[in-house]
Amino acid sequence: MAAAHTPRESAHAAALGVRQALGGSFAAISKWERELGKLRVLVNTGELAEGEEEFPDDESYPVHEFPEIVGFLHEQWAGGGEPSAWVETAEGVPAPAPRVPEEGPAGGGGGNRQRMAALRRRGRGCCVVAPIVLHGRAWGELYVARRTGEPVFGRADADFASVLAAVTAAGIAQTERLAEARRLAFTDALTGLANRRAVDMRLDEALELHRRDEVVVSLVVCDLNGLKRVNDSRGHAVGDRLLERFGSVLSLCGAMLPGTLVARLGGDEFCLLAVGPPADEVVKVAGELCDRAGELDLGEGVAVGVASTGDPIGPVRSARRLFRLADAAQYKAKAARSGEPVIAGRHGGKDDPVVRLADAPDRRTGPERRRFRR
Repeated sequence: MAAAHTPRESAHAAALGVRQALGGSFAAISKWERELGKLRVLVNTGELAEGEEEFPDDESYPVHEFPEIVGFLHEQWAGGGEPSAWVETAEGVPAPAPRVPEEGPAGGGGGNRQRMAALRRRGRGCCVVAPIVLHGRAWGELYVARRTGEPVFGRADADFASVLAAVTAAGIAQTERLAEARRLAFTDALTGLANRRAVDMRLDEALELHRRDEVVVSLVVCDLNGLKRVNDSRGHAVGDRLLERFGSVLSLCGAMLPGTLVARLGGDEFCLLAVGPPADEVVKVAGELCDRAGELDLGEGVAVGVASTGDPIGPVRSARRLFRLADAAQYKAKAARSGEPVIAGRHGGKDDPVVRLADAPDRRTGPERRRFRR
């Protein structure tokens, strides 16, 4: 679980380990989706019955069919109670009852008809079920089963399953913390859009696809006009609101191009990275962006430059070159106070001054040069 990068990988590692530790033929990890009232299966491992999948898309069970879930996976455990595992059998014979406080809910102990029927239907003789509690709240359940004819789980197995459920919870918590850290590392804190680091990684991957499969890669670079004036005259809080509002507009426009990454590069600079759509579709969306940005109450519109491998811009062998092309087009739009995007390589083809500017040696210094350094 420590090596897992996603919650699914973490759950899979837990199910594999728990099944082996308890000597089961099958194991599953499920998550309680409170808002939907369902127990959703994340992963199944071991001997799968007909209809079961290792990573099911939509295998879930209504919580009301498992009354013990409402009790054993309840917030009461946050008050100091210790959730413990219980055993169910296919024939409903007496099995070790769960350890619960006297005032706790009744249930378990081999009496759930739904579990009994599911065990028989899938050729399993017994199962042990352990609540997974995360941050003091019920998160889901760990489920391990044995084949019909194999020894029934005992009280010691149930106690061990409770310990394994606690270990599983710790692993899931770590995976979630790492996932959140990765999310923050690639997210702009103010707008919630992707940041420059995310763009760099995605663009490198996209250009590899372009080189290998000739996939069209397009970059739209935007410079929000009037931000300094708003900051100086109305304060940075209002300026931040302008950035957030433009970020929403950019996100809306990016959604018109499937799979497009929407990002804030820093300051008043934003971008769209489209992989796959034809250049004409990207240009159309860039025009829509200019129109919508011009309608914002704050600010003075946006300067937009577009560079696409679908246009005559010459070979694009690096992310740096595509950025320079798009940025040079954006500078041209800003200098001309254009209400429309400037597209590298159009009108003049390879003789377009924007393209020739990007082909020239990079003699810029200071922050502007550092911005393009890879």
